[in-house]
Amino acid sequence: MSGPSTYNPQNPALKWIEQRLPIGGLVHSSFVAYPTPRNLNYWWTFGAILSMMLAVQIITGVILAMHYTPHVDFAFKSVELIVRDVNYGWLLRYIHANGASMFFIAVYIHMFRGLYYGSYKAPREVLWILGVIIYLLMMATGFMGYVLPWGQMSFWGATVITNLFSAIPYVGDSIVTLLWGGYAVGNPTLNRFFSLHYLLPFVIAGVVVLHVWALHVAGQNNPAGVEPKTEKDTVPFTPYATVKDGFGMVCFLIFFAWFIFYVPNYLGEADNYIPANPAVTPAHIVPEWYYLPFYAILRSIPSKLGGVIAMFAAIIVLAFLPWLDSCKVRSSKYRPLAKQFFWIFVAVCIGLGYLGAQPPEGIYVIAGRILTVAYFAYFLIVLPILSRIETTRPLPNSIADDVLAKSGKQPMVSAALALALAGSLTLGGLDTAKAADGHGAVPAAMSWSFAGPFGKFDQGQLQRGLKVYKEVCASCHSLDYVAFRNLADPGGPGYSPAQAAAFASEYKVQDGPNDAGDMFERAGRPADYFPAPFPNENAARAANGGAAPPDLSLMAKARSYERPFPRFIFDLFTQFQERGPNYIHALLTGYAEKPANFQLPEGSFYNTYFPGHAIKMPPPLSDGQVTYDDGAPATAEQYSKDVAAFLMWTAEPHLEARKRLGMQVMLFLVVLAGLLYFTKRKIWADAH
Repeated sequence: MSGPSTYNPQNPALKWIEQRLPIGGLVHSSFVAYPTPRNLNYWWTFGAILSMMLAVQIITGVILAMHYTPHVDFAFKSVELIVRDVNYGWLLRYIHANGASMFFIAVYIHMFRGLYYGSYKAPREVLWILGVIIYLLMMATGFMGYVLPWGQMSFWGATVITNLFSAIPYVGDSIVTLLWGGYAVGNPTLNRFFSLHYLLPFVIAGVVVLHVWALHVAGQNNPAGVEPKTEKDTVPFTPYATVKDGFGMVCFLIFFAWFIFYVPNYLGEADNYIPANPAVTPAHIVPEWYYLPFYAILRSIPSKLGGVIAMFAAIIVLAFLPWLDSCKVRSSKYRPLAKQFFWIFVAVCIGLGYLGAQPPEGIYVIAGRILTVAYFAYFLIVLPILSRIETTRPLPNSIADDVLAKSGKQPMVSAALALALAGSLTLGGLDTAKAADGHGAVPAAMSWSFAGPFGKFDQGQLQRGLKVYKEVCASCHSLDYVAFRNLADPGGPGYSPAQAAAFASEYKVQDGPNDAGDMFERAGRPADYFPAPFPNENAARAANGGAAPPDLSLMAKARSYERPFPRFIFDLFTQFQERGPNYIHALLTGYAEKPANFQLPEGSFYNTYFPGHAIKMPPPLSDGQVTYDDGAPATAEQYSKDVAAFLMWTAEPHLEARKRLGMQVMLFLVVLAGLLYFTKRKIWADAH
């Protein structure tokens, strides 16, 4: 189906190359003269968006791999050092992390479009099967990438998911041991996953080439589901599809950029900002949102082996769609019953995604089993029966007639609403699951200077927060990822390099060994990191009643709480990402007398906002405890606000640079989208 190539280079060098390797003619026939159905809508743009996202993930992944250390002792820290110390490392990290979610958003839209318009039907069976293979490879790649930061959810997600293979009779335990590289998830596991995560995107790229090849052999499907008959039914790929895809890609980039620059952790899990700890299991282990429907299917089956089979079958059944649905009419636009069942199926998938984020108990398990049956029934019962009994509407005589009919707009609106509902329920489910973990009361939303698209840190507040940390918190809590030189970085507390050096000199830092082989203490330097108050974790536990005080570097991103529907939807648009500072402030001021019926363990204190309410740390702040030089109120309320803001800076030291660059990128993309839109209208004026 590639178009006839008229490529005839005039340059002698290009002509010499073309005679020996006609790659120019191949590109011209495949991406310039290639005949494209003229009635394609914007849902077809997601094929180009997926190609773009694959390139983005490979490029950012290769650069990140140059700085990543695949070792259990250093992986978590290496990721943080990428964000903090590598030039624009924070940008690479956020692009790659959020890019995985964008990739799956695009692929789910691409797949649902294929289901709705029957793109799996003859002669495109191989094209569809290759797409399913790409999807399976994406799922494997995404899972392994989620493990690499080696946070709490990474470690325990790897433990739970790899353990599923033990359900396979006879060989299951051997497979698990092979994946782990031992008898528990550890360093060999991380090395295996890093190697495969680096390799698989290139395998995906290879299968994508086959996918595109199969597309050019069979030709593109279209909303009408009829094959092109005359030249009036098609337009050249360039400039028509090129400029249309370009406009759609830029619009998608605007959506992508919103997450990168304004809510980079919105789709992530707060627990993954806590270093992996095999001794502490998270209260509620959930995979990334794009695996939730299949996770719900897995948990809905009482048998472990049955759940694993059902989970994989839910994906593999997609490959058999060309034979399960034998109706000659492709597009659901002309199949009234198929259209209705399609939207029911979409609702089932959304429901499974919501249930996958809920605790596996009570009504959630029952609902999961019902929707699992409905999921498989759609493929194994509904589609085969509809193929035989459904009375379809008359098809248009040609693609040109379909264009003149001006049809095909309603599914776009319906799909957009369905996708919005999917995101709402799935993300809402995640928040509900967090609430079910036994969290304390919901902290009040505070007013922070760094909130919103133009928010900046209050340098005076950061300096006061640093003073509170130094005089109160530093006796127990470390700041392992903050160096003294960072105090003079742009967007920070606003110290000069000389002031940062003077501040560092007030600390004693262990160094060595010297020429005699002995360790010694010296005055701190700007390049040094804040020294820890205890030599090791055991010493920290012994000094604090058995509970080791956590490092505070990432505390503002490692703590979260429930934001119920619809507030968490508004959070996306208002760029709310201050859960951590709100929680820290509430925790520091949330000590109270325990209720009469509450059993408080010995050596613990009652805190309204701490999960379980029993906390080992005594009330750390009291009025008049720290003297401010700028005349700010010397109250516990003020101390807690200041130190919470300071800890937000330690967790997000590039926050101001991120928002500033984000504004520039967003303005550029909006202008570019406008130019492409009017260019597209001019080019397509005659085609419509």
